[in-house]
Amino acid sequence: MNMNVVPRLDTSTNTTGCCAKFNPEGWDGAEVHFRDKAFLRALTRSVMHIPLNWGTVFGRVLGKLDAGAAVEPEGFVVLSRELSPWSAEHLFAIRAAVPGEEVTTLSGDFVTKVFEGSFAEARHWHEALQAISAAHGKPDGQAYFYYTTCPKCAKAYGKNYVVGFAEV
Repeated sequence: MNMNVVPRLDTSTNTTGCCAKFNPEGWDGAEVHFRDKAFLRALTRSVMHIPLNWGTVFGRVLGKLDAGAAVEPEGFVVLSRELSPWSAEHLFAIRAAVPGEEVTTLSGDFVTKVFEGSFAEARHWHEALQAISAAHGKPDGQAYFYYTTCPKCAKAYGKNYVVGFAEV
């Protein structure tokens, strides 16, 4: 069992100069095991699940990660989950602490599910992840989402892939 590793992220195709085109191969149904995996934790504000400051928060965090070489070189991923209709948590995989930012760890076993479609489907994706957790005997398991590209890049590539992580 590989610990603290996510499936390989192919970044070889990047025609936008922003997000690489996501290749879903190897991501659907993958088992991921985290044990005290380090993440930078950031919060965003929302109004009824609609993010307000996502771009500002992600820009700040990604800028600091790049400047300080704290980015996890293999398997960089950002796991997101809503805490309420008013806020969301985002966990950025890191290999080193970043001054001025909160660091946390995550431990747990997860099964991934690749979704493709509009963000309007997120409620259904969350229900699917809850069903996966329940089927593995963990009805209260956490659900995280990895948004593989920003909305502009998803439009440019013609696909909006989102990877769900269901705690099992």
